[in-house]
Amino acid sequence: MNVVIVESPAKAKTINKYLGKDFKVLASYGHVRDLPAKDGSVDPDQDFTMRWEVDRDSRKRLNDIAAAVKDADRLFLATDPDREGEAISWHVMEVLAQKKALKDVDVKRVVFNAITKSAVLKAMSEPRDLDGELVNAYLARRALDYLVGFTLSPVLWRRLPGARSAGRVQSVALRLICEREAEIERFTPQEYWTVTADLSGSGNPFSARLYGMDGKKLGKFDLNTEALAHNAANRVSSTALSVADVEKKPARRNPQPPFTTSTLQQEAARKLRFTASHTMSVAQRLYEGKTIDGEVTGLITYMRTDGVSMAEEAIQATRALVGTRYGDKYLPPQPRRYKTKAKNAQEAHEAIRPTDPGRLPQHVMQALDQDERKLYELIWRRTLASQMESASLERTTITITDAARTLELRATGSVITFDGFLAVYEEGRDDEDEKRETLLPKLTAGDRLTTDKVTPSQHFTEPPARYSEATLVKKLEELGIGRPSTYASILSKLRDRDYVVMDKTRFVPADKGRLVTAFLEKFFERYVEYGFTANLEEQLDHISAGEADWKALLRDFWAAFKPATEEVISRRNSEVIDTLDAFLEPMMFPQIADQENSDGADARQCPSCSIGRLGLKISRHGAFIGCSRYPDCTYTRPFGKAGDTADTGAADGGPKVLGQDPDTGLDVALKDGRFGPYIQLGEAVKGEEKPKRAGIPKDMDVGSVDFDMALKLLSLPRTIGMHPETGKAISSAIGRYGPYLAHDGAYAKLPSSDEVFTVGLNRAVSLLADAGAKKRGGTKTVLKDLGTHPEDEAPIRVLDGRYGPYVNHGKINATLPKGTEPADVTLEQALEWLAAKAAKGTGRKKAAPKKTAAKKTTAKKTTARKTATRKKTAKKTEETAS
Repeated sequence: MNVVIVESPAKAKTINKYLGKDFKVLASYGHVRDLPAKDGSVDPDQDFTMRWEVDRDSRKRLNDIAAAVKDADRLFLATDPDREGEAISWHVMEVLAQKKALKDVDVKRVVFNAITKSAVLKAMSEPRDLDGELVNAYLARRALDYLVGFTLSPVLWRRLPGARSAGRVQSVALRLICEREAEIERFTPQEYWTVTADLSGSGNPFSARLYGMDGKKLGKFDLNTEALAHNAANRVSSTALSVADVEKKPARRNPQPPFTTSTLQQEAARKLRFTASHTMSVAQRLYEGKTIDGEVTGLITYMRTDGVSMAEEAIQATRALVGTRYGDKYLPPQPRRYKTKAKNAQEAHEAIRPTDPGRLPQHVMQALDQDERKLYELIWRRTLASQMESASLERTTITITDAARTLELRATGSVITFDGFLAVYEEGRDDEDEKRETLLPKLTAGDRLTTDKVTPSQHFTEPPARYSEATLVKKLEELGIGRPSTYASILSKLRDRDYVVMDKTRFVPADKGRLVTAFLEKFFERYVEYGFTANLEEQLDHISAGEADWKALLRDFWAAFKPATEEVISRRNSEVIDTLDAFLEPMMFPQIADQENSDGADARQCPSCSIGRLGLKISRHGAFIGCSRYPDCTYTRPFGKAGDTADTGAADGGPKVLGQDPDTGLDVALKDGRFGPYIQLGEAVKGEEKPKRAGIPKDMDVGSVDFDMALKLLSLPRTIGMHPETGKAISSAIGRYGPYLAHDGAYAKLPSSDEVFTVGLNRAVSLLADAGAKKRGGTKTVLKDLGTHPEDEAPIRVLDGRYGPYVNHGKINATLPKGTEPADVTLEQALEWLAAKAAKGTGRKKAAPKKTAAKKTTAKKTTARKTATRKKTAKKTEETAS
C-alpha cells in the first residue's frame, strides 16, 4: 500500500481517482502544527530551540495518517510545491517519526504544479527527498516572525494602548502607506497653464499644444499665471500657422509574460476590482479543480509563484492555439521565453497558466461561478498573449510654426498598424485617467492650417496617489520585501487590525496605524527600513539555496534586536509620549512647519480655554490631541492633521455650529471626538447634566450632515408606530452596530442609516418577523454554496445568521473568522472550521454543578494552605526576632 499526503480534502479526492486502488490519499488540511502563541516557543537561550504544538484539530487527522502509514510500504509527501508545502511535509514527517510510524517505510517527496492526471502521474514517477535547505529557510523565517511579533508587540501594548501588533513585513508595508499619506499632506499644489489650439487643414480637425515661444521650449511652469497664458493664447490665435515637419516613427509593443502571484493580484485589482485575498481564494479553487466532462480537473497551475517561465509542452500548446485561432502572422518565429526581473525571485516554479491552453473560457463557463470565470479568462488571455507577435504602431509628431518661427506647436498621435497580441489582451493601467494617444490626419510639410479655437487651460499639480492593492503589491515586490504567498495576508492584517481604512480601492492610514508607524520609526527605525527588510529576505534565500546557516542569521538578528526592545521598555511612558509628540508635530500641527501660511497664532494653543497647550495624549482607547489643563479643560480632537476639516467643516478643526435648536434655542454643533464626528446640543457645563449627543453613522457622509439632518439624529429613537399584533411601539435608531429596529425586546437590522428616518410600519413588521424566524431557526439566507462534504456528501453552505455569516454542515455551524468575506470562503477553509467546531463539541456540559463544587473545595483547600503558610512564616519571624 502507498500513502499520499496532500493538503486539502478536495485535492485528496481528485488525486485518489488518478492514482487508483493501490494508493490511499489523505489530507493534512494545511499546517498540522505551529509555534504556540506564548513566550518561550522560540528560545534564543537554547540556540533558538523551537517548541512546536500540534493543532487540536489536526490530532485526529495525524492519528489517521499514522495508522495508514504503519501498514504502508511507501509514503509520498505531496503537499504544495512551495516553501510552505515543503514545511508542511516536514512537519508531517516529524510527527510521524515521533509516533514511530515510519519504521521500514520509504518516504519520498513529490510535487506537481497542476492537478491534472498527467501532471500527477509524472510527479509520482519522479520522487525526491525532502529539501532540507528549504525547510531551514522556513524555520528561520518562522522564528524571525515569531521573535519580532512576540517581542515587539508587548512593547506596543505597554507604550501604545489600543495597538494590536507589529510584524516584520506588515509594519514595513504600513510604513509605505503612512509615508505616502505624509507626502500627500505636505504637498503644495502649483499652478500652471497650457495653451491648446484646435486646427484644421486638408483633413480632419485635430488639436496641437503650444510647445515653444521665441526659440525656447516652454517649461511646465513657464506659463504660471492667467495673464501669461492669455497673452500666449492671443499670439497663437492672431498668427497664421502652417505645418513645419511631419515625423513618423515605427514602434513596437511587446506582450507581458504570463502571470506571477503579484502580477495576477495587480491585474485582478485593476480589471476585476478583486482584493488580493479574494484573487487568491478564487485562484485556489481553479487550481484544485472543477468537474469538467465528468472528471475533476485542475484548470490552472499553482498560484503561488514568482516565476514567469512555462513548461516547454505548455509553450508549444499555446503557440499551436495561436496559430489555429489567429493565423501564422500572429505567431512569432521563435517561442518567447521570459526571465523575471523581481528581486529574490525563485525561478523553479512555472508562471500561472491554464493547465490546458486549449480549454477555452467558453468551454468551462458552466462549471465556474462568475468570479471564477472572470479570473480564468484573465489568466487564459494573458498566457495566450505572452506567446503572440508584438503589436506594430506608427507614432506621428506634427510640428507647427508661424512664418517667423516664434511660435511652435506640436501634435502627437499614433496608429496601430498591426494589433498582434492586443487582439487578445491589453494590460491594465494604474492611472485610470491616463489619456490614449489619438489618430492624426494626413498632413505634409508646408500645409497651411486654419486656427478654429485657442484655449488656455488652468491646471494644478496633483499629489502622489494613495496606494491601491495593486500598486502596494508592486512596490513591495520592487523593494524585494515579502514573498508571493504573503502579500494577501499582509494586506488583510492591516485591515483586520484597523491600521488602515479603504477609500474606495485606496489605502488610507488610520490614526492607530500612523501612531504605530511613528513609534516604530522613532524607536525601532532599523527594523522598518526597506533595505534592512529586503536584505533579510535575501539572506533567507541564501539559506534556501544552502549558502548560509539559518541559526547564524537568527543569532545576528537577536543580538541587536533584543537590546533595542529592552532599551525602549526601560523608558518612562511620559518620555515616550513626549518623543512622539515632537516627532509627529509636523503632521499634527502643520501650521508650525508652514510659516508662510501661518497667521502668527500659536498652533498649539487650546482653542477652548486659550491657556493650555495642545499635545499628544494616549488613553486605553487610543491616541488623541488634548489640552494640557485637563481636567479643568476637556477640549479634545482626533489624533491627526490639524486643520483637516473634512469631518466638521470648521476652519480650525473645532466645532461647527449648524444652527439653533427651535425648541431649546441651544446651539446644534458638529464636533470631532476621539471616537469620530458627532452632533451635540448645547455646551457642557460643569456640575450639570451632560448635553445630548448623537454619533454620525459610518455609512453617512459627514460633509452632507446639515442642520436638518443633525436635528433628525438628535431626535432618535424614532417611533414608527404600533405593532398590529402586540399593540406595542416599534422604533428605529442607530446603535453601536449600526441602524436597527426595536420592538418589545426584539431587534432587526436595517440596511442603511437613511432607512432609520424613512422605514414604514409594514416594512418594519416584516423585517422584525424575518429576524424572529432566523432566531428560531427558520429559513436562512444562503450566501454561498461550497459543495458537498467529502465524507457524507451533505451540502456545505455559507449562511447569513443573526450574528453574521457562518458555515453550515448538517447540525454543525462555524462562525466565519473576523474580516472574512462570505464570497471568499473556500470548501477547504470551511472543512477546517467545521472540523474545529466539531472537535470542541456542541452540547452543554452536564457536570457543571459537580465541577463548581470541586472548585469550591479546591478553593477552601488552597485558602487553608495559604493560611497555614502565613502562620508558619509569622512563627519563624517571631523566633528570628527573639
